[in-house]
Amino acid sequence: MKILVTGSAGFIGCHVALALLRDGHEVVGFDNFNDYYRVALKRDRHRLLEEHPGFTPTEADLADRDAVQECFARHGFDVVCHLAAQAGVRYSLEHPFAYESSNLRGFLTVLEACRHAGGPRLVYASSSSVYGGNTKLPFSESDNVDAPVSLYAATKKADELMAHCYSHLYGIQAIGLRFFTVYGPWGRPDMAIWLFTEAMLEGRPIKVFNRGHMERDFTYIDDIVAGVKASLFADGLAPYEVINLGNHRPEKLMDMIEVIAGTLGVKPRMEMLPMQPGDVPATYADTARAREKLGFEPATPIGVGIPRFIEWYREYHKI
Repeated sequence: MKILVTGSAGFIGCHVALALLRDGHEVVGFDNFNDYYRVALKRDRHRLLEEHPGFTPTEADLADRDAVQECFARHGFDVVCHLAAQAGVRYSLEHPFAYESSNLRGFLTVLEACRHAGGPRLVYASSSSVYGGNTKLPFSESDNVDAPVSLYAATKKADELMAHCYSHLYGIQAIGLRFFTVYGPWGRPDMAIWLFTEAMLEGRPIKVFNRGHMERDFTYIDDIVAGVKASLFADGLAPYEVINLGNHRPEKLMDMIEVIAGTLGVKPRMEMLPMQPGDVPATYADTARAREKLGFEPATPIGVGIPRFIEWYREYHKI
């Protein structure tokens, strides 16, 4: 198949595109290489993809309607995998319009392009953040998600609503995936596992929010890629779906820190801080729907996944 992967220089997008290329698909990667974090890391990810003859890079912004429409017209996609977004809960507190441009306008542009291209299946990234301050655990797709606690979460909920509208009005099959704290090699420098690893190696204290009383459903990238691939090709999916992709195993933040420190062989220095605005104390995915619809079976605990990330981190930074 010919598949569009937006956000192909991003963490999840790169891994998904690479897996699809290895499976023999043609992949068009679309990314604007913004400077939310180190552009050099994004360029390095894209170089992995450019080693494959089935890969075609496109450097443009999703908010540029002409560029998106031209890309769709030139390639004629069988499936669209929309993973591009402005990420980060804390960043949204100070840069709100970046989220309006990428997560709302950019997504609307993709929906319009799918509509005018005859409606290829659209798989898009939502987020566990849409569950807001829900206290019922685990988070289920049937839970009410009308009370986001960050602008990032609000834009992701809005994406789900727009997808539902386009599915209903124009017959586009839209599959939304609510990702839960994805980590692994080639990960994001703004995520806790990267930040803690970097700080511990440099002998700096790590910032531990909510004084360590946090739990996250850390999900290893290989498990996420398996779920995304299944959502791209699975039979029997409804015209509109929202599906959790998580490890179904919430881990205490202090346990995660212990695994990093133990792998590095260091004693962590911790700066205990209050909860950040827009953050939540716990995430935990109910994955029953993913199991039923996608055959999704995450298999990587943090005791396995974190050492793999650290091995990659040392190799990438040559330390």
